[in-house]
Amino acid sequence: MYVTWPCPLPDGTSGEEMALCFEQRRSRRLLVIPPLFDEANKFRHQLSEIMRRLDEGGVDCFLPDLPGCNESMAPLQAQTLAGWRQAVGAAAAHFGAAHVLAVRSGCWLVPDDMPAALYAPAKPAQVLRNMLRARVLAARETGHPETAEALLDDARSNGIVLAGWQLGAELVGELETAVYDPSPRHRVVEQAELGGRPLWLRAENDFDAAQADTLAAIVMAEMAER
Repeated sequence: MYVTWPCPLPDGTSGEEMALCFEQRRSRRLLVIPPLFDEANKFRHQLSEIMRRLDEGGVDCFLPDLPGCNESMAPLQAQTLAGWRQAVGAAAAHFGAAHVLAVRSGCWLVPDDMPAALYAPAKPAQVLRNMLRARVLAARETGHPETAEALLDDARSNGIVLAGWQLGAELVGELETAVYDPSPRHRVVEQAELGGRPLWLRAENDFDAAQADTLAAIVMAEMAER
């Protein structure tokens, strides 16, 4: 089911965001953080199926919209990694989640002091380069060549639209310079543990039942050990 939750805003107030929930008021409660930007669409179906499996295994699951993402009415160009981290912490507190499952770029937002399973963490600068490369290739196909260097130079001051996402200058700067290293409290789950081709490299949005089964089992095992 879908519910709303109070998400903190940069001005100190809060706004309502949506969350997909599988909840039966059980003691094991998990916050799910999806990847950001274009990979969010790649994992939309997969994450709902993983949550369904966790629900069947006795785990309450909560996947919150972050400001500027999915159904959020907040402007994406006003968002930052720091703001999203604050939102994740608030969502964990609101839903009473003691563990986290994060995917790809969503791993950047997990609080260091929370036990978490991090699936295939991405590097911020690499995600930015991949989106820049996609825009350069698309521009070349339409006969309006651009260069990644020129785009990034302008984006540092004015923001940029990449893969349909309006990124503000502050967020671009964070992606370009952020260094991400998982906390020792976090369990990194590499793609090799799931097997098969990763969803983010597939040409079309897809669902992989075997990978969903495996990742759900890993998360439940991690939660049982904590």
